[in-house]
Amino acid sequence: MRADRLVSLVLLLRRRGRLTADALARELEVSTRTVLRDIEALSAAGVPVYAERGRHGGFALLPGFQTELTGLNHDEALALLTTGSGRGEQAFGLGSALASAMRKVVDALPESHRASASDAAQRILVDPETDLLSRRLVTEEVPDTTMIEVRRAVLAGHKLRIHYAATGQTPQWRTVDPIGLVTVRGQGYLLATRSGADRTYRLSRVLAAEELPETAQRPNQVDLDRIWRERSARFLSGGDHITAQVRVNPARREELLDTALAVRAEEPDADGWLRLEVTFQDSRHAEWALWQLSTDAEALTPRSLRTALHKRADAIATRYGDSS
Repeated sequence: MRADRLVSLVLLLRRRGRLTADALARELEVSTRTVLRDIEALSAAGVPVYAERGRHGGFALLPGFQTELTGLNHDEALALLTTGSGRGEQAFGLGSALASAMRKVVDALPESHRASASDAAQRILVDPETDLLSRRLVTEEVPDTTMIEVRRAVLAGHKLRIHYAATGQTPQWRTVDPIGLVTVRGQGYLLATRSGADRTYRLSRVLAAEELPETAQRPNQVDLDRIWRERSARFLSGGDHITAQVRVNPARREELLDTALAVRAEEPDADGWLRLEVTFQDSRHAEWALWQLSTDAEALTPRSLRTALHKRADAIATRYGDSS
């Protein structure tokens, strides 16, 4: 870990010039004392870093010093910088590693491309926190200590012990064989097996985790995309889920999609509205979601959903009817 930090320190000084020990400590997420020890280690290793005293002082590299990182062209670096500028820094506790990687990417570019790639990355925004309707993308927080244990077990292929709080149940310890990690719209999931059965755990419900020394029982090769599709399909077809045929005003389409579990089909209707086949958690969820859209949505099937919405509308009309 220290070697990575030393490289990051050099790259910071290369990109920004003179920086104080406090500024370096904030960037590297360590103490000022650690930065001073790292500066001494770099000097001992022959890296020409020197201190400037005074009010505007700090640490800097001798002019002309360069590190040798090559191999990225302009578009490759732009792709990495753009991806790193989105919300990926919050995935699986890798924020510090991503920040360090981005510094190395910029430094790897030839001098002639460095400024243009950095400027171009500022013109592209990936997955902002809010959309045009000011709806925030809620990202679930997972404690770093928990996420580190989960990530280590997944990557090392070891069994994992988790203290998991399933919905409506008392938290329990479980030992699982981790397969992989998936993040979808700010929510993280652990794909695993338990006693040979497929299991999908929401990371925000993992209260604690412990990597075990035993080797996990899992295949050597994995296709996470295929596994996720299969588990999603099983989830959508199980339990009390309800599928409804719905007409919706295009201006309210995204609101409907934000509340639904899945959209199975979509096509334009004759009057400019959209006709969708949508899956909800259960009948109460479907009724609530469509009621939020008022007259901008219409349930076509099942009949029970139309009846429930009619009864709710009739009750409201009775309550606020003309009493004169």
